[in-house]
Amino acid sequence: MKRILITGAAGFLGSHLCDRFIKEGYFVIGMDNLITGDLKNIEHLFKLENFEFYHHDITKFVHVPGKLDYILHFASPASPIDYLKIPIQTLKVGSLGTHNLLGLARVKKARILIASTSEVYGDPLVHPQTEEYYGNVNTIGPRGVYDEAKRFQESITMAYHTFHGVETRIVRIFNTYGPRMRLNDGRVIPAFIGQALRGEDLTIFGDGMQTRSFCYVDDQVEGIFRLLHSDYVYPVNIGNPDEITIKDFAEEIIKLTGTNQKVVYYPLPINDPLQRQPDTTKAKKLLGWEAKVNRAEGMKITYDYFKSLSTEELLKEEHKDFSKYIN
Repeated sequence: MKRILITGAAGFLGSHLCDRFIKEGYFVIGMDNLITGDLKNIEHLFKLENFEFYHHDITKFVHVPGKLDYILHFASPASPIDYLKIPIQTLKVGSLGTHNLLGLARVKKARILIASTSEVYGDPLVHPQTEEYYGNVNTIGPRGVYDEAKRFQESITMAYHTFHGVETRIVRIFNTYGPRMRLNDGRVIPAFIGQALRGEDLTIFGDGMQTRSFCYVDDQVEGIFRLLHSDYVYPVNIGNPDEITIKDFAEEIIKLTGTNQKVVYYPLPINDPLQRQPDTTKAKKLLGWEAKVNRAEGMKITYDYFKSLSTEELLKEEHKDFSKYIN
């Protein structure tokens, strides 16, 4: 039985990856410090013989007994609210955490896939974004802690590959959504759905003409699975190229939820990307992958998930108290 370590296992994407690799017959070792993750996302796995969980912060030394075939590095705050509240932890998990896991991969002779992001492109001057585009990032802006953590992560991963011969893979993830997203994590899909369910106005930052391209989580997981098992060591975009303006997306949410909220506008945050659309030519050519779940289908499943949350969860304004993690 192949053994795989998944960091960020209790997070949105990490928990879906745990499910997929369990289903594929792997022994899955989940690891998370629960700073933004939630054990509820993986509690259904605890009874299984081929799953174990370590409550651990990967910015500290990482030890996993026994053999390891694969490592998926998905530990990181991933929403703007999180990385503005815990900027140093965001930088540390992308730098120290990645360094620790690459060291573990080297010792165990394991293949490691790291989760990068479309944020490495910053506020892009090229559209759609290809893997060859170097990006337009403000290193000292408020979002820079996330962007630069991920850019450093890519650099050190390639250095371990070229210098130490570690088998590495890099996925650049574009906006992904689905069940288990945190309702109030600051990203547009849970924000809009939460507001609709609570009967609040939908808030758009900027004029609403900025674009996003939303990929359903099952499609994202399939792309990651294929990339891990491919022979390609350079970054690959995985995302759905179906682009939409935030203004039009707000109208879709109002229609989906059957509510009649107003849309209200606030100033655009600093360095918020105005366009986001992946060029997925490489993923199609190298992995035979493309997004299959359309937005209407994926959003219905996601809306049903959020509707199933308790009133207490729906009304909770602060998902996490980060005070004990600040250092």
